[in-house]
Amino acid sequence: MFDLARIMECIPNFSVARDHAVLKELEAVGRSVPGITLLGTAPDESHNRTVLTLIGDPEGIKTVAIELAKFAAKNIDLTKHTGEHPRMGAMDVCPFVPLLGVTMEECIEVSKQVGEAIAREAGIPVFLYEESATGEWRRNLAAVRKGEFEGMPEKMKQPEWQPDFGNNQPHPTAGVVAVGARMPLVAFNVNLSTADVNIANKIAKVVRGSSGGFKYCKAIGIFLEDRGIAQVSMNMVNYEGTPIYRVVEVIRAEAKRYGVSVVGTELIGLSPAKALIDCAEYYLQLEDFNYQEQVLENHLLG
Repeated sequence: MFDLARIMECIPNFSVARDHAVLKELEAVGRSVPGITLLGTAPDESHNRTVLTLIGDPEGIKTVAIELAKFAAKNIDLTKHTGEHPRMGAMDVCPFVPLLGVTMEECIEVSKQVGEAIAREAGIPVFLYEESATGEWRRNLAAVRKGEFEGMPEKMKQPEWQPDFGNNQPHPTAGVVAVGARMPLVAFNVNLSTADVNIANKIAKVVRGSSGGFKYCKAIGIFLEDRGIAQVSMNMVNYEGTPIYRVVEVIRAEAKRYGVSVVGTELIGLSPAKALIDCAEYYLQLEDFNYQEQVLENHLLG
């Protein structure tokens, strides 16, 4: 069992979901390090992408992240990969999040140690991003990933896009990986009653912060081939600064402009409870609601 006084979270994203055998082995690697708990596995076959959520003490988290990257380098081939989600690596991104008794500075240090080890042991070049970034232009994951796997060889010739660790050319089949430290985010998608991805792109542009929308929302439009519908795929990087329900309601209103409706939403991986409780408070129109006092589990957990 890990040290309950010091808990760090790691949420690596992998460019695999349709190969169930590889996915099963990936989960086994996630469970292989003593003291590490695999809280959840969230595969998405349309995206062809899987998110693992792991918690444990910093040393265990560091070990499991390195082992997962080595496994991904050997077993995930991006030259044969197709999927709706942008990607640049077999292990595409590996963030570390402080949960209990761990500081952001410790997460940054772990990310650097893991990045160096991934480059050395797996042969995958590493970009540090978010709080670990070595330059402001590297903080945003979308900027780091721009060009994706196919465009990385040319991109990495530019002086400003030399990796922080490893060779200045991507791994031939595993690409590159972004490793960093950040606060908790909520990966949340909204599905639309249309196959027109242009509508999803237009709506994503309205809600994402980089194009004048919500400050803490990152959004893209994608097409879910298996369902034949378009989706607004989002990362909510500060669910208190930009509540989920607020973005959903704007998407709903924008969709009506095109004669489209919201047919469902998806939560990818785990979410802080308060992000969902805030939605319940809004949609139930609760009056004088006190999250700390009126949620039973808060009292049970002390």
